[in-house]
Order: sequence, then C-alpha cells, then structure tokens
Amino acid sequence: MTDRNIDSESENNDKMILVQFQSADKVDAGSVLGIPANSTPEQLRLIINSILENENNLPYSFYVDGEELTDTIQTDVIKNSNRSLEDKLYIIYQPQALFRVRAVTRCTSSLNGHTEAVLSVSFSPDGSQLASGSGDTTVRIWDLNTETPQFTCKGHTNWVLYIAWSPDGKTLASGGMDNTVRLWDPSTGLQIGKTLSGHRKWITCLAWEPLHINPKANRLASSSKDGTVRVWDTSLRTCMFSVGGHTAAVTSVCWGGDGNLYTGSHDKTIKVWNPEGKLIKTLAGHAHWVNSLAISSGFVLRTGSTDHTGKQFDTLEEAQARALERYKEQVGDRPERLVSGSDDFTMYLWEPQNSKKPIARLVGHQKLVNHVNFSPDGRYIASASFDNSVKIWDGITGKFIASLRGHVSPVYQVSWSSDSRMLVSSSKDSTLKLWDVQKKALKFDLPGHADEVFSVDWSPGGDKVASGGKDRVLKVWRH
Repeated sequence: MTDRNIDSESENNDKMILVQFQSADKVDAGSVLGIPANSTPEQLRLIINSILENENNLPYSFYVDGEELTDTIQTDVIKNSNRSLEDKLYIIYQPQALFRVRAVTRCTSSLNGHTEAVLSVSFSPDGSQLASGSGDTTVRIWDLNTETPQFTCKGHTNWVLYIAWSPDGKTLASGGMDNTVRLWDPSTGLQIGKTLSGHRKWITCLAWEPLHINPKANRLASSSKDGTVRVWDTSLRTCMFSVGGHTAAVTSVCWGGDGNLYTGSHDKTIKVWNPEGKLIKTLAGHAHWVNSLAISSGFVLRTGSTDHTGKQFDTLEEAQARALERYKEQVGDRPERLVSGSDDFTMYLWEPQNSKKPIARLVGHQKLVNHVNFSPDGRYIASASFDNSVKIWDGITGKFIASLRGHVSPVYQVSWSSDSRMLVSSSKDSTLKLWDVQKKALKFDLPGHADEVFSVDWSPGGDKVASGGKDRVLKVWRH
C-alpha cells in the first residue's frame, strides 16, 4: 500500500457522517447526529441506548437499506455504494433478544423405541417434555431430565402424521392416517375421552387456539386430506363446526393471534376464517399446491404464557394476561403477517387483515418449498426446499437475505432458536445443519442419523434440539 493510500484511508476513518436513527416503523429517534464513519455496531448500540434513555445497555441490530451493519459504516455502506460522506444516512435500529441461546453441538442421547419412521417431533411449550409421532401408530412422550421413554400412547390404527401441544402444555393432540384426532394427557400418557372422528381422510395438520384468546385452551382445529377443517371442543370432545370451502386437500392450518383461522390447500388458495367458521377472504396467487403456512407471531402463540424465565402462573387469568402481554410485545403496532410456501417454487408474504394482495412474492428456490417458518421475533422467514437449500428472507418486507447451502439432498424442515440468532435444518441427506443467521453461514454440521431426517424442533427454552426420521430413532442435541 502506498503512503497516499494510507493517508486517504486514515482520512476517511477520521471523517464524520450525518445519521438519523429510525425505528423499524420509520419513526425518527432523536435528531440528526454527526458520528465517525468508522463507527461499529457496538458503538451505535451505545448511542441508541443513550438516545432512548435505556438504563441498561440493551442489544440492537442496525440496518441501512435493508442490509445489516456487521463491520463499520465506512466498510459496509460507504465503500460499497456511490454515497458520499455528505449524504444523510438513515439507520434502522431493531431490538434483539436479551438472552442468548448456545449452539447445540453434539447428540446427547439417541432415544430408541419407535418401530417405524418418526414423522413428527415437538417440545411442550415449557420445553420439559418431548413428544413424537410415528409410522408405528404410536405417540411417545419422553422425559427430558433422564432422556428416557416416559409414556407410549396407543390408540391410532395407522400412521401418526402430526402432533401438537396445547399452549398451556396440558394436552397433546395427534392426528393420523386413520382419519382420527386423539387427545392425550402428558402426565399419564392416557387418552383423554373418546376419539375425535368425523374426517373422511387422513389428518394433515393440527392447530390450537391461542392462550390469550382462550385461557381454557380447549379449541383445536384439524385439517384433512378430505378438503375440510374441523374445530373441536376438546373438553366435550365434540366438533363445534366444520368448514368446507376448499376444493382439494387442506395441507396446513394455523390459528392467528387475532382469532382467525388460516388454511392452505392443494386447490392453490389460502382461506381466512373467523372464529365461528365464516369465510372472511380467499388469498389467491400460487400456481400450485400450498404446502406450508407460518404466522409471524407463531412462537409466542405456541408458548403461551411461558417465556425464557420459566415463570409459572397460579390462575388461568394470570396466564392469559401474560400470554396477551407477550403477544402484544411481539406484534407491536403492525398487523400479523402470514407466509405461504408452495409446490410452485415460490412463497408469498401476506398481511391478511389489511389486504387480499400479497406484500411480496418470494422467488429464488429452484424446486418446491416444503416448509416455512418465522423467527420467534417475526423479523426473518426461513424456507426449506427440495432444491437442497435453506433461504432466509426479511419477515417484514419479504426481501431476500441469504441462501444457506450445505445439504446435498432435499431439506424437509427448519426450526429457529428462541433468540432468533440461529436456525437448524433437517434433510434427506441424514444430517442436521446449524446455521448462524447473523453471519449467514454454517455453524455446525450435526451428523448421526442413519437415514432421512423428517422432523426437527428446537425447544422453546433454547437448550435442546430434537430430531426424528426414517431410522426410527429420536435424537436429542445439546451444547
């Protein structure tokens, strides 16, 4: 490097730049400031904490034109664009989770017992129990303190395709190829009451009503290949109503924090229903089957009143109040967003409360999109595709962020860590891969399964990952 280069480099580093901090909703924070062009995210954090008068030094991430600042303003923004130092720079600040989840690095136990492929794994909302559904017609509940089998729930007469915990963690629902939904008591492993039957074909997905709307947690929606969705009262074990507006198999159902039900189908549409089962609107745009739906508040709806502190509540009212508080914190002033992944290789991002038209069409995958998932803070979307890749998108605008490549076969599922900083994916290539979202890179390769890994779930507390697949083994991964 010549002396002249060194001089101009150091001159640039001494330069000041005018910045305006803005929240994600484009609201100005403080007035325009002159700060050094070589400011790092750590220094910007100190500035924004003093502007917002936060007593503690809270963590934030910073974005310019949708790109995250990782080094300095000089290297990330000014070098790579035709901006001059005289231009005013708008820096968007976004709060991050106060806690940090440690990366899982090794398999701590292989849980044997299932005699056919494990098709669905799911942690309870407080992360204390793990359930798995299998092709051997059983649901198993595992004790995570000892990492041993706790209960084997028998009753289904065909493959168990889907399991879902109620948001209060007191009931586990399972749906299978025997066209029935069954409810299990996770403290005894016994079936609760009679079987919920009525569907004419197998069950594809289950969703519970959010805790902040219904503290009794006794309403469950099931979608089926017969083209209908049924909503059940789980205390009376009766069908409250059935909706049949789709003209083909319903593949996914999710229950929004506003009380509405969202259903995606092989008829290429997504339908929005009110809590009584009346059709509100149809979201059309996909050119092929809709495979997967996710809602931006999905994580807080799944965990109800349970947060990373693990606090227990004595009454239903307290639990409901905490669940509502968490939901409002997560959603803020913005309406919930819905993302749909399809066999047409694309995804759509919707704001169903506001419009029938999508906010964005997310293109880039070369094969069908099998699974979509919002990060717990709603800021990112991850998509798993049969093109062997995982892609990350902006959860608010739908803008493409990164492609995560490493798998050598189709990716089946993705699951986020509760602090939204990491992502785990499961694949046909028999591995799990752990990705660092900030660095957009592979953090750990997790081999160990002997065959395809169909299902993966990261515990809400962040300390464990569970995976299950064709080798009939459930694996638990920890730091």
